[in-house]
Amino acid sequence: MSKFRILQFNMQFGQTWDETDPDHSPIDLDMAIAEIRSHDADIILLQEVEQARAGGVQSDTPPNLARLQAALGGYHTHFSYPKADPRELPFGIGQAIFSRTPLRNTMRLDLPSPPVTFNFFGEEKTPTDRLIIGAETTIDGHLLTVFNTHLLAFFMLQSSSEDHPRQRQMVIEQLKKAKGAALLGGDFNVSKHESLVRQFGDAGYRTVQSTEITWRRRPYVLDHIFYSRELRPLGYKVVPTPSSDHHALVADFEFVD
Repeated sequence: MSKFRILQFNMQFGQTWDETDPDHSPIDLDMAIAEIRSHDADIILLQEVEQARAGGVQSDTPPNLARLQAALGGYHTHFSYPKADPRELPFGIGQAIFSRTPLRNTMRLDLPSPPVTFNFFGEEKTPTDRLIIGAETTIDGHLLTVFNTHLLAFFMLQSSSEDHPRQRQMVIEQLKKAKGAALLGGDFNVSKHESLVRQFGDAGYRTVQSTEITWRRRPYVLDHIFYSRELRPLGYKVVPTPSSDHHALVADFEFVD
C-alpha cells in the first residue's frame, strides 16, 4: 500500500516563541524552515506564511515564500493570499501547499467573514475574509485532493463560529466536491473543537487527533488534519517547536485499496 506523510503547520511568518514576551518575539525564518524540513513530509500545509503589510498591500513576490521554495528544492508549490483588504492587521497571512508530487487543478476560494466588530488598540474593527486553497496530486497511482484552510478566530472576537457557520459550511462544500481520497489541513481557530469534529464527521471526514493541544497561547486544539474514508492514518505526532506559537502536526497515511 502507498504511504505518505503530511505536515500541518501554522508558521506565524517565522516569528519565534518567547514565553516572557510572545508578541515581540524575533522573526527567524531559518528556524521555521529547519522545523519544516526536519519532518521530511511528502505534503506540507502552511498557514501565515507572510506577515501582513500596512494597508493590506500584497507583494507580487512573497519574500517568505521565495525563501521556502529555495530551501525546499524539489517540491511543487501552490500559494495564495486571501483577498487584499486595507483593514488587514499586521499578523500572519497567506497559505501554501508544498508537494513532492506535481500539483494540478489548483483552486482558491475566499471565505467571507461576518461584520462582527472588535476592539483593536482602541479602534473598532471588522475582520477580513479568510481562505481555502486546494490542489490535486497523484501518489503512486492514487489520486489525492489536498485542501488547506485558515478560519477566523471567533473566540478572539467574543463570538463563535457556531453562531456564524458560513466559513465552516463553505469548507465542507469544497470537501464534498473532491473525487476519491481527500484531506484537509489547517488552523481552524475553533476553541471548542468538539462541534467542529462532529460537523466534519457528518460530512465523512475524521481528524487524526483531537486531544493534544496545538497552540501555545491558550490550551486549544486549533490545528487539524481531516481525512476521507479512502485514507487510513498510520500515526501522528504533535511536535512543540520554538519557531511558532503553533505546534507542528505530522501524520502518516496510506491509501485504502
